[in-house]
Amino acid sequence: MKFDVRGMTFDADVDGPEDGPVVLLLHGFPQHKGEWDLVTPTLRDAGLRTVAFDQRGYAPGARPAAVEAYQISEIAADALAVLDKLGVGAAHVVGHDWGAAIGWYLAARHPERTRTLTALSVPHVAAFGRAIRHDDDQRERSSYMDFFRTPEAEDVLLEDDGLRIRAMFLGCPEGRIDRYVTPMLHRERLTGGLNWYRAMGHGDFGRLGPVAVPTTFLWSNGDLAIGRAAAEACVHHVTGEYAFVELDEVSHWIPDAVPERVAAEILKRAA
Repeated sequence: MKFDVRGMTFDADVDGPEDGPVVLLLHGFPQHKGEWDLVTPTLRDAGLRTVAFDQRGYAPGARPAAVEAYQISEIAADALAVLDKLGVGAAHVVGHDWGAAIGWYLAARHPERTRTLTALSVPHVAAFGRAIRHDDDQRERSSYMDFFRTPEAEDVLLEDDGLRIRAMFLGCPEGRIDRYVTPMLHRERLTGGLNWYRAMGHGDFGRLGPVAVPTTFLWSNGDLAIGRAAAEACVHHVTGEYAFVELDEVSHWIPDAVPERVAAEILKRAA
């Protein structure tokens, strides 16, 4: 399925009954809508309608040239436009990695459109930003973000048939890695994903207010990108019902590694 919204075309996978509650699934970097395909069958069988789409920069028909076009507010507006296209007032929002950051933004700024939030790996961006500023461990874990913002990032990441992109997937089930690496070997798609990092400002990780909608945050103590300080601080930025789920020694790639657990946690909120 394709959604033509905001002058762009987004490729999407939609499943489940047309009258079922909608679950909006937002992918992260460097993945795509397919990261949810092990999760959605369980949700569909429970009567939910799942919507996963390739976000701005990833879908061929949605790659603006300007870096400023990749600010969080613009990417969140794409998600709202997709819901509008479906005639959905509010959805259960689920996001992983950068998709989680967009989910936090939607829940904080557009609670009327967010029935519940299930965020994977990345905590509330204010908690994450504070950890980067004050926690040495998180600062070291996040040092790659500075590199992603540099002009030479594409050249380095594409060397040796994307060897460094492949290395990012440490801990992801081996049979799932090629499906993510191969598309990112296209420079335009890689640039689209990197532009999310290039467009982010310090305000993106500080000014976002608290979240009042029912929220679940899944984090693994085996995540190489997100440390405990950021994960445990998330609670201070949620004023609504909140559950913190710590997974033991799962990698950053939670939907790929433990899809049944992800589906179960979503159903606790959405069913």
